[in-house]
Amino acid sequence: MPAEGSLRNGDGAGFELIETLRFEPDTGFVRADAHLARLAASASMLGFRCDPAAVRGAMQQAVAAGGGTQRLRVSLARDGRVACAAVPFTPLPADTCWRIAVARTRLDSRDPLLAHKTTRRALYDAARREFPVAEVDEVLLLNERDEICEGTITNLFLRPEVGSLVTPDRSSGLLPGILRANLIAEGQATTAIVTVGELTCAPALCVGNSLRGLIEARLVA
Repeated sequence: MPAEGSLRNGDGAGFELIETLRFEPDTGFVRADAHLARLAASASMLGFRCDPAAVRGAMQQAVAAGGGTQRLRVSLARDGRVACAAVPFTPLPADTCWRIAVARTRLDSRDPLLAHKTTRRALYDAARREFPVAEVDEVLLLNERDEICEGTITNLFLRPEVGSLVTPDRSSGLLPGILRANLIAEGQATTAIVTVGELTCAPALCVGNSLRGLIEARLVA
Protein backbone atom coordinates (compact mmCIF):
# COMPACT_ATOMS: atom_id res chain seq x y z
CA MET A 1 0.00 0.00 0.00
CA PRO A 2 1.42 3.41 -0.91
CA ALA A 3 2.41 5.66 1.97
CA GLU A 4 0.27 8.67 2.73
CA GLY A 5 2.89 10.93 1.16
CA SER A 6 2.56 9.23 -2.22
CA LEU A 7 -1.21 9.61 -2.08
CA ARG A 8 -0.93 13.29 -1.37
CA ASN A 9 1.68 13.96 -4.04
CA GLY A 10 0.18 12.42 -7.13
CA ASP A 11 -2.74 10.06 -6.89
CA GLY A 12 -5.24 12.89 -6.47
CA ALA A 13 -4.76 13.94 -10.09
CA GLY A 14 -7.25 12.84 -12.71
CA PHE A 15 -10.31 12.32 -10.54
CA GLU A 16 -12.60 14.16 -8.13
CA LEU A 17 -14.00 13.35 -4.71
CA ILE A 18 -17.76 12.88 -4.60
CA GLU A 19 -20.58 12.53 -2.10
CA THR A 20 -24.18 11.58 -2.90
CA LEU A 21 -26.89 12.32 -0.39
CA ARG A 22 -30.60 12.93 -0.01
CA PHE A 23 -32.36 16.19 0.76
CA GLU A 24 -35.74 16.13 2.46
CA PRO A 25 -37.76 19.38 2.38
CA ASP A 26 -38.89 19.02 6.02
CA THR A 27 -35.64 17.84 7.62
CA GLY A 28 -32.86 18.95 5.27
CA PHE A 29 -29.84 16.92 4.18
CA VAL A 30 -29.78 13.33 5.45
CA ARG A 31 -26.57 12.51 7.37
CA ALA A 32 -24.93 15.67 6.02
CA ASP A 33 -22.35 15.93 8.82
CA ALA A 34 -21.11 12.41 8.17
CA HIS A 35 -20.90 12.98 4.41
CA LEU A 36 -18.99 16.23 4.84
CA ALA A 37 -16.65 14.68 7.42
CA ARG A 38 -15.80 11.88 4.99
CA LEU A 39 -15.23 14.37 2.18
CA ALA A 40 -12.93 16.49 4.36
CA ALA A 41 -10.99 13.45 5.57
CA SER A 42 -10.44 12.19 2.03
CA ALA A 43 -9.43 15.67 0.89
CA SER A 44 -6.86 15.91 3.67
CA MET A 45 -5.36 12.50 2.95
CA LEU A 46 -5.27 12.94 -0.83
CA GLY A 47 -4.06 16.52 -0.88
CA PHE A 48 -7.27 18.18 -2.13
CA ARG A 49 -8.24 21.67 -1.02
CA CYS A 50 -11.53 21.64 0.86
CA ASP A 51 -13.47 24.54 2.37
CA PRO A 52 -16.38 22.99 4.34
CA ALA A 53 -18.26 26.30 4.41
CA ALA A 54 -18.03 26.60 0.62
CA VAL A 55 -19.25 23.02 0.20
CA ARG A 56 -22.25 23.62 2.47
CA GLY A 57 -23.08 26.82 0.63
CA ALA A 58 -22.97 25.09 -2.73
CA MET A 59 -25.21 22.31 -1.40
CA GLN A 60 -27.81 24.76 -0.16
CA GLN A 61 -27.77 26.67 -3.42
CA ALA A 62 -28.19 23.48 -5.46
CA VAL A 63 -31.38 22.38 -3.70
CA ALA A 64 -32.90 25.86 -3.32
CA ALA A 65 -34.49 25.87 -6.76
CA GLY A 66 -35.98 22.41 -6.46
CA GLY A 67 -38.92 21.04 -4.54
CA GLY A 68 -39.63 17.83 -2.70
CA THR A 69 -37.10 15.09 -2.02
CA GLN A 70 -33.89 15.52 -4.01
CA ARG A 71 -30.74 13.56 -4.80
CA LEU A 72 -27.66 15.74 -4.46
CA ARG A 73 -24.27 14.93 -5.95
CA VAL A 74 -21.33 16.92 -4.61
CA SER A 75 -17.99 16.83 -6.43
CA LEU A 76 -14.74 18.34 -5.21
CA ALA A 77 -11.81 19.01 -7.56
CA ARG A 78 -8.21 18.86 -6.40
CA ASP A 79 -7.95 22.67 -6.42
CA GLY A 80 -11.00 23.02 -4.16
CA ARG A 81 -13.65 23.78 -6.77
CA VAL A 82 -17.06 22.49 -5.75
CA ALA A 83 -19.88 21.44 -8.06
CA CYS A 84 -23.33 20.33 -6.89
CA ALA A 85 -26.17 18.88 -8.93
CA ALA A 86 -29.62 18.19 -7.50
CA VAL A 87 -32.39 16.17 -9.17
CA PRO A 88 -35.78 14.94 -7.93
CA PHE A 89 -35.56 11.66 -6.06
CA THR A 90 -38.25 9.07 -5.40
CA PRO A 91 -37.48 6.66 -2.54
CA LEU A 92 -37.85 2.96 -3.25
CA PRO A 93 -41.09 1.27 -2.14
CA ALA A 94 -40.80 -0.48 1.23
CA ASP A 95 -41.25 -3.93 -0.32
CA THR A 96 -38.43 -3.52 -2.87
CA CYS A 97 -36.11 -6.50 -3.29
CA TRP A 98 -33.06 -6.02 -5.49
CA ARG A 99 -31.61 -8.83 -7.58
CA ILE A 100 -27.86 -9.04 -7.00
CA ALA A 101 -25.06 -10.92 -8.76
CA VAL A 102 -21.32 -11.47 -8.23
CA ALA A 103 -19.02 -10.07 -10.92
CA ARG A 104 -15.88 -11.56 -12.44
CA THR A 105 -14.27 -8.10 -12.19
CA ARG A 106 -12.02 -7.94 -9.11
CA LEU A 107 -10.89 -5.23 -6.73
CA ASP A 108 -7.41 -5.13 -5.20
CA SER A 109 -7.64 -4.95 -1.41
CA ARG A 110 -4.24 -3.19 -1.36
CA ASP A 111 -5.58 -0.20 -3.31
CA PRO A 112 -5.89 2.66 -0.77
CA LEU A 113 -8.23 4.64 -3.03
CA LEU A 114 -10.99 2.09 -2.48
CA ALA A 115 -11.53 3.75 0.90
CA HIS A 116 -12.39 7.08 -0.75
CA LYS A 117 -15.49 7.95 -2.78
CA THR A 118 -14.17 9.23 -6.10
CA THR A 119 -15.03 9.51 -9.77
CA ARG A 120 -12.54 6.71 -10.48
CA ARG A 121 -15.25 4.20 -11.43
CA ALA A 122 -13.82 2.03 -14.22
CA LEU A 123 -13.84 -1.25 -12.28
CA TYR A 124 -17.33 -0.68 -10.93
CA ASP A 125 -18.62 0.21 -14.38
CA ALA A 126 -17.00 -2.91 -15.82
CA ALA A 127 -18.64 -5.07 -13.16
CA ARG A 128 -22.03 -3.50 -13.84
CA ARG A 129 -21.68 -4.21 -17.59
CA GLU A 130 -21.32 -7.94 -16.93
CA PHE A 131 -25.07 -8.26 -16.31
CA PRO A 132 -28.15 -6.89 -18.10
CA VAL A 133 -29.71 -3.97 -16.25
CA ALA A 134 -33.14 -5.51 -16.83
CA GLU A 135 -32.12 -8.68 -14.95
CA VAL A 136 -29.80 -7.51 -12.16
CA ASP A 137 -30.20 -4.44 -9.93
CA GLU A 138 -26.80 -4.46 -8.22
CA VAL A 139 -23.46 -6.23 -8.72
CA LEU A 140 -21.01 -7.30 -6.02
CA LEU A 141 -17.23 -7.35 -6.45
CA LEU A 142 -14.68 -9.71 -4.93
CA ASN A 143 -11.03 -9.06 -4.13
CA GLU A 144 -7.94 -11.07 -5.02
CA ARG A 145 -8.60 -13.40 -2.03
CA ASP A 146 -12.17 -14.22 -3.11
CA GLU A 147 -13.60 -12.06 -0.31
CA ILE A 148 -16.70 -10.00 -1.00
CA CYS A 149 -15.94 -6.28 -0.93
CA GLU A 150 -18.99 -4.19 -1.90
CA GLY A 151 -21.51 -3.46 -4.59
CA THR A 152 -21.07 -0.95 -7.38
CA ILE A 153 -23.19 1.62 -5.49
CA THR A 154 -23.93 -0.06 -2.15
CA ASN A 155 -22.45 -1.89 0.80
CA LEU A 156 -23.54 -5.48 1.45
CA PHE A 157 -25.19 -6.75 4.64
CA LEU A 158 -25.94 -10.34 5.63
CA ARG A 159 -28.96 -10.70 7.88
CA PRO A 160 -28.52 -13.70 10.23
CA GLU A 161 -31.43 -15.40 11.95
CA VAL A 162 -30.23 -13.96 15.26
CA GLY A 163 -28.02 -10.96 16.01
CA SER A 164 -26.68 -7.96 14.13
CA LEU A 165 -26.27 -7.50 10.42
CA VAL A 166 -22.85 -8.57 9.10
CA THR A 167 -21.03 -6.43 6.55
CA PRO A 168 -17.64 -7.04 4.85
CA ASP A 169 -14.62 -5.79 6.79
CA ARG A 170 -12.64 -2.82 5.49
CA SER A 171 -9.57 -5.03 5.14
CA SER A 172 -11.26 -6.71 2.16
CA GLY A 173 -11.09 -3.41 0.25
CA LEU A 174 -14.18 -1.24 0.09
CA LEU A 175 -15.69 2.18 0.61
CA PRO A 176 -16.83 2.56 4.23
CA GLY A 177 -20.28 3.85 3.40
CA ILE A 178 -22.10 6.40 5.51
CA LEU A 179 -25.10 4.13 6.14
CA ARG A 180 -22.71 1.27 6.95
CA ALA A 181 -20.84 3.41 9.48
CA ASN A 182 -24.12 4.57 11.05
CA LEU A 183 -25.39 1.00 11.48
CA ILE A 184 -22.06 -0.11 12.99
CA ALA A 185 -22.03 2.85 15.41
CA GLU A 186 -25.57 2.04 16.54
CA GLY A 187 -24.71 -1.62 17.13
CA GLN A 188 -26.98 -2.79 14.33
CA ALA A 189 -24.12 -4.19 12.23
CA THR A 190 -20.74 -5.82 12.77
CA THR A 191 -17.89 -6.47 10.34
CA ALA A 192 -16.34 -9.73 9.20
CA ILE A 193 -14.64 -11.34 6.23
CA VAL A 194 -17.45 -12.53 3.93
CA THR A 195 -17.08 -15.17 1.23
CA VAL A 196 -19.41 -16.19 -1.60
CA GLY A 197 -20.19 -19.36 0.34
CA GLU A 198 -21.39 -17.33 3.31
CA LEU A 199 -23.36 -15.14 0.95
CA THR A 200 -25.26 -18.10 -0.50
CA CYS A 201 -25.92 -19.57 2.96
CA ALA A 202 -27.13 -16.38 4.65
CA PRO A 203 -30.79 -16.46 5.73
CA ALA A 204 -31.33 -13.02 4.17
CA LEU A 205 -29.38 -10.29 2.39
CA CYS A 206 -29.52 -6.52 2.18
CA VAL A 207 -27.63 -3.87 0.29
CA GLY A 208 -27.74 -0.19 1.06
CA ASN A 209 -26.32 3.28 1.01
CA SER A 210 -27.07 6.61 2.62
CA LEU A 211 -29.19 7.80 -0.28
CA ARG A 212 -31.54 4.81 -0.46
CA GLY A 213 -31.28 3.18 2.97
CA LEU A 214 -31.34 -0.60 3.43
CA ILE A 215 -32.79 -2.64 0.56
CA GLU A 216 -33.73 -6.31 0.79
CA ALA A 217 -31.83 -8.36 -1.79
CA ARG A 218 -31.60 -11.84 -3.25
CA LEU A 219 -28.73 -13.50 -5.11
CA VAL A 220 -29.57 -14.39 -8.71
CA ALA A 221 -26.12 -15.03 -10.23
